[in-house]
Amino acid sequence: MAPLLHLRDVALTFGGQPLLEGAEIAVSAGERVCLVGRNGSGKSTLLKIVAGIVEPDSAERFVQPGATIRYLPQEPDFSGYKTSLAYVEAGLGPGDDAYRAQYLIEELGLTGEEDPASMSGGESRRAALARVLAPEPDILLLDEPTNHLDLPVIEWLEQELKSLRSAMVLISHDRRFLSSLSRATIWLDRGVTRRVERGFGEFEAWRDEVLAQEELDRHKLDRKIAREEDWLRYGVSARRTRNQRRLGELHGLREQRRTARQAVGSVRLEASEAQASGKLVIEAVDIAKAYDGRPVVKDFSLRVARGDCIGIVGPNGAGKTTLINLLTGALKPDSGTVKLGATLEMVTLDQRRESLDPATPLGDALTGGGSDQVMVGGTPRHVISYMKDFLFQPIQRGTAVGALSGGERGRLMLARALAKPSNLLVLDEPTNDLDIETLDLLQELLADYGGTVLLVSHDRDFLDRVVSSTLISDGDGIWTEFAGGYSDMLAQRGRGVGAKVRAVPVKGSATASATPTPTTSTAAAKRKLSFNEQHALKTLPQQLEKLQAEAGKLNAALAGDLYTRDPKLFAKATARLDEVTREIAQTEERWLELEMLREEIGA
Repeated sequence: MAPLLHLRDVALTFGGQPLLEGAEIAVSAGERVCLVGRNGSGKSTLLKIVAGIVEPDSAERFVQPGATIRYLPQEPDFSGYKTSLAYVEAGLGPGDDAYRAQYLIEELGLTGEEDPASMSGGESRRAALARVLAPEPDILLLDEPTNHLDLPVIEWLEQELKSLRSAMVLISHDRRFLSSLSRATIWLDRGVTRRVERGFGEFEAWRDEVLAQEELDRHKLDRKIAREEDWLRYGVSARRTRNQRRLGELHGLREQRRTARQAVGSVRLEASEAQASGKLVIEAVDIAKAYDGRPVVKDFSLRVARGDCIGIVGPNGAGKTTLINLLTGALKPDSGTVKLGATLEMVTLDQRRESLDPATPLGDALTGGGSDQVMVGGTPRHVISYMKDFLFQPIQRGTAVGALSGGERGRLMLARALAKPSNLLVLDEPTNDLDIETLDLLQELLADYGGTVLLVSHDRDFLDRVVSSTLISDGDGIWTEFAGGYSDMLAQRGRGVGAKVRAVPVKGSATASATPTPTTSTAAAKRKLSFNEQHALKTLPQQLEKLQAEAGKLNAALAGDLYTRDPKLFAKATARLDEVTREIAQTEERWLELEMLREEIGA
């Protein structure tokens, strides 16, 4: 199948260091590709090159004439737009359905009248998503589409993207999201890309095999160099004839070893643990909190023991941060009591990174300024050594915090938090902007941590891997605890977080911006078939008939003497039959899913 878009030999250098060296990316109609790699490897830059926003040093670029491309940036620009709907409608092209813009605005929990200058991070992301989805382009380029979204919107977005016919290139740190949507994976590593025709669910095992083979090849090269050096020192022919050819080969091997770009090291995460707390860490009895008569927490009781890891999930505006503040004593309940255990030493990681001054140099953010030592668990360490544990380069010591990428700021917040002795970790969206390898290490750290953890997260996979129980909002201030992670909660509860909730600030509340209250309606909460799902139900049977007819023609051609007459055409027909067979299976599966969904809604 001819690609809609193909970039090859992409090269780009930043600050004298090569970021991309011969990278390649190809996207065909309907493909769903995830682009993965470490923070700083150049994923977002490569996606901007694909979108035509960044000009590379060199590249060969082909785009199918007439193909439409839409790009979702991490930080959209709303300047010049008076409302969110005006911003979304500006992304429509000639012939696009204006109704779909309004439909997506409503589905994403917006009114369309929001002032872009005052929208929250979540509202900005939803408006940006509506803008790129409304035209239904041939190619969708999505850079961290789930950032700042709550679980209901993430799950809605998954279903919406599945219903689209657009080809997609996805960058995300959300494992569950990538595994659900991707069918191929492009790995950007040390400036080059490698592609595997498997979804993200199978990528990590393949990546580990590649890295293991690289290590074996490097070991073989080292042994070969050692043998040649031994020959150079002691070989008779070398001393007598000075075999220049073999000497040149040795120099070539050394150069090959020297210039090989090795895999970037791993973040070293180790929490500084304080003296163990008492067995009972938190005891909340019948606590309640409301703003302007709207309950955020109502008649809630909980006992938290040492070593517990409790996940807290719910829509934006459900009161997750308020609940944490109540449990940790930062906020007094309207009624009920909260008792904290003895010898608690609490460390908090806030989701907004608000404690970071953008003008502060990276080194000072770690040391507090005026020193080159970081106190890690009460032991001094040189700031450069500690920076390296979190993949910062020595040259970045003087870099202002505001100039760091989102992933780098996330690592900086972890470095600051983990340096302090603690036996209670309060983590509010710790996974934001972290790459998958760092998430793995954070998961291992929390598994080995001897203290207690309160964790707010929208990352379903991370919750499944880490927490021992899950607190979920049932609306109207009701919170329920389930044993196990998010999937366990789903199995016990029978449903996920729930309908999308539009956050509405409570006037007159001192904490209105931090603790918005939810409002929803029965019509918004009710599941219904989307515009794309309705269209797919009408068109999928016809697509299936065409594919089956094509498969019948190909089978008839292959059954004859085509192989003896034209082996190349036979091979081409065989490959096409494999493609058609896969497309038939995918089309049947999608049609059955939609039929079952329609029956459930009707019931």
